[in-house]
Amino acid sequence: MDVGIAFANTGPFADAGGVVELATAAEAAGFDSLWTVEHVIWPDAYSSEYPYSPTGKMPGDASSPIPDPLIWLSFAGAHTVSIKLATGIVILPQRNPAVLAKACATLAQLSNDRFLLGIGVGWLEEEFDALGVPWAKRGARTDEYIEAMRALWASDDASYQGQFTSFSGVSSNPKPPSGAVPIVVGGDSPAAARRAGRLGNGYFPAKGNVSDVATKVDIVRQSAADANRDPMSIEITGFHPGLLGEDPVGAAQEFAAIGVSRIIVPGFALAKGNVSENAMALSERIVGPLQAVTG
Repeated sequence: MDVGIAFANTGPFADAGGVVELATAAEAAGFDSLWTVEHVIWPDAYSSEYPYSPTGKMPGDASSPIPDPLIWLSFAGAHTVSIKLATGIVILPQRNPAVLAKACATLAQLSNDRFLLGIGVGWLEEEFDALGVPWAKRGARTDEYIEAMRALWASDDASYQGQFTSFSGVSSNPKPPSGAVPIVVGGDSPAAARRAGRLGNGYFPAKGNVSDVATKVDIVRQSAADANRDPMSIEITGFHPGLLGEDPVGAAQEFAAIGVSRIIVPGFALAKGNVSENAMALSERIVGPLQAVTG
C-alpha cells in the first residue's frame, strides 16, 4: 500500500522554501505522492457548507495562502525525481478544459510522467459566482471537460462536441508521455463515486469511516462494470482517521481489505519542528510497516 501526503500546498509549505522542504523530505522518506488543494478565491462571506469540517467552514481565513496547485507541483517536481505529483483536487468545472489540458500535459511531460489530475465538482457556490462560472450543471460540465481533455491528449486534429465545450480540427502539444494524464475523481457523494467508475482512473473519497468508504467503493466498481470498464482498474485513495492514532497499520489494513491501495496523511503531521526528521519518523511508523504487511 502506498502512502501520500495531503494538503501539501498549505500552511508552512505554501512558499518556495516550504515546497522544497516538504517535497524532498517526503521523497527521501519513501512517501509515494504529494496532493494539493485548490481555491482560486476565498469569498469574505459564504453560506455554502464546507463538507470536511463540523463547523462547515474552511480552516484558516481569507489571508491563508492557497497557491495554484499546478504551479506548486511544478516547483516540487523540479526538486524531486520520483514522488508522484497530484492535485487533490482541482475544481474542474471552473477551468477551461483546453487550457487545463495543456498545463497538465506539460507538467506530465516535464516531470517524467509523475502527474495525477485529481478533480472535483466543487462545493463553494460563492466562488463559482465570483468567477462567473455557472453553479448549475457543474457535474455535467465536469463530465464533458474530462472527455474533452482526453480528446486533446489522445491525438492531433482533435474534435469534441458538447453542451459546454466544443472544438474541431485542433492540436495540443506536448502530449502526456503515457498518452493521457490519469484522472482521480474526488468527492464523497454517490455521484462522485459513479463518476469515478464511469470516467476515472482513480477515486478519492476524502472522508468517511470504513463502512462509508466501502459503500462508495462498491458504487465505483458497479458503475465501472455498467460502463463496460474493468472495475478493479480504478485505484482507490483514502484517509482513515486512525492513521495518526495508536495503530496506523491496523487502520490501513482495514482500508486495504475494502480495496483501498493508497492512504493519505495530512501535511500538518510533518509541520512542527524538523520536517525531514518528522517525515522519516512517520515513514518508519507507517510507510515501512505497511509495505511489509500489504506490499
